Amino acid sequence: MPASDTPAAQPAGPELTALFSELVRLETELWNSVEGRVRAEHDVALGSYEVMTVIAQQPGCRVHDIATALSITVGGVSKIVDRLEAAGYCARRANPADRRSSIIELTAPGESLLVQLSQTVEDELERRLGPARPGVSLAGLTRTLTQLRATVRATGTPDVPGTTGTTEQATR
Repeated sequence: MPASDTPAAQPAGPELTALFSELVRLETELWNSVEGRVRAEHDVALGSYEVMTVIAQQPGCRVHDIATALSITVGGVSKIVDRLEAAGYCARRANPADRRSSIIELTAPGESLLVQLSQTVEDELERRLGPARPGVSLAGLTRTLTQLRATVRATGTPDVPGTTGTTEQATR
């Protein structure tokens, strides 16, 4: 098959634009539905759940680690951690390896809340995405999205004055 006939040689612009549009709309609709349920049942923002999940999964977790994991700014993470700490769901302690940063850990009430939040999030995702799952490999889809995210990260972030990325949504 000649190189010009391969799928890679075809202009992908419109397909990539359509994919981008669908991914953005899906993320927005899912975020809003899960956020609504989490707020209604637990009076906690979905961004707090995301941060708590990273803290629970990463021993020695720092604000920078959370920002990297969630692709949001350090300032946005700091605000969320401040709210979680004020509510008694996490605590900061001095980082013995770097006095400029703190280690963040969930408290017992934070661990308990995270279990409840996780169940609510999983239930809402099953309700929203479950009907579309027959025949779809979630592991395969997750791998593909992870590869796409890694590719986007590898291309760097353009300097665009006045932009905040997803921080706005995550800190609501």
